[in-house]
Amino acid sequence: MLNSESDLKKKALLLVWIGEIWNILEATIAIWAALIAGSVALWAFGLDSLIELFAGAVMIWRFWKDKEDNQGDKEKTALRLIGVTFFLLSTFILFQSIATLLGYFAPPKESILGILITISSAILMTILFFYKTRIAKKIGSRALRAEAYQSLICDLQDLIVLAGLGLNLILGWWWADPVMALTLIPFLIKEGLEAFEE
Repeated sequence: MLNSESDLKKKALLLVWIGEIWNILEATIAIWAALIAGSVALWAFGLDSLIELFAGAVMIWRFWKDKEDNQGDKEKTALRLIGVTFFLLSTFILFQSIATLLGYFAPPKESILGILITISSAILMTILFFYKTRIAKKIGSRALRAEAYQSLICDLQDLIVLAGLGLNLILGWWWADPVMALTLIPFLIKEGLEAFEE
């Protein structure tokens, strides 16, 4: 059978590994750029890359540990572990953005490097999202679907980070950076809650 479940799981694992390698590079560049610019959106972007690394590691563990039962205990554990990552990122964005807006951190500076890494990420994460969700539907893996949505969150965050960085670069609106980061929180919480639903 050309698209057997075993073949689809191998493809899913390959996509997860591609995401893992990219996220190592992305996290390194984004966090470095965030340190230089003091950008909340870039901090969130870099930390989201680390969370995606964790989510990818969970999926790798999930597929290697249990290759047959997509509705078993391993699937539920993987799904919930990924769900926790959404809450962690929401908490970070909330506190970092508020602290920046209240003046506890210096106003973010412009970052061309940040803009370049977010554009690159937007392209790759969109491709990974579509392929992962297609495979998740075929093999019935809610955990893979949740991990794929990490890619979509990254893609949405790319647009938000670009908006914040762009407004800061073009208009000097430093506050756009943390405000744009805050707009991610409702979506993150929704995805985190769905991961815990039976």
